[in-house]
Amino acid sequence: MAVPYKKVGRKDPRKADSAVRFYPQLVTMGQSANLDSIAYKMKEASSLSVGDIQSVLTNFVEAMRSSLYNGQSVNIRDFGVFSLSAHTTGAETEKECSTKNIVSMKINFRPSSSVRPSLTSTRAGEKIEFLDVVAALAAQQPSDDPGNDGGGGGGEDPDA
Repeated sequence: MAVPYKKVGRKDPRKADSAVRFYPQLVTMGQSANLDSIAYKMKEASSLSVGDIQSVLTNFVEAMRSSLYNGQSVNIRDFGVFSLSAHTTGAETEKECSTKNIVSMKINFRPSSSVRPSLTSTRAGEKIEFLDVVAALAAQQPSDDPGNDGGGGGGEDPDA
């Protein structure tokens, strides 16, 4: 499996006369993986049923949320650390500073080195391969050969 990307041209917005430079941009293809699809993949690698795995993952999310809301970070060995952060506004005095200054909250994730992507990995299961989506699609297009109409039917009526 390869990580799909496309080439995107961009100009430097700080310079009006800058030349276009092309950058690879990762592309998400297809539908997102959901709890059902992840549980099915896990079932294939274990002796647990899909229902057992779904129950464990659902309970894990609830337990993690509870721990985060109690001010703890959640460290999953060989996966990463989850923690809360807040976007806040400043106050002129310490007395004016309160929870009303919290604008929004988010959950941060810091992956452990065992799951962090590495471009230099040489192990077969960890090596990341890339696929140029536009080039792959162009390779699948039928040629513009006039002798190949791509339909294979030759315009004849099969019921005649």
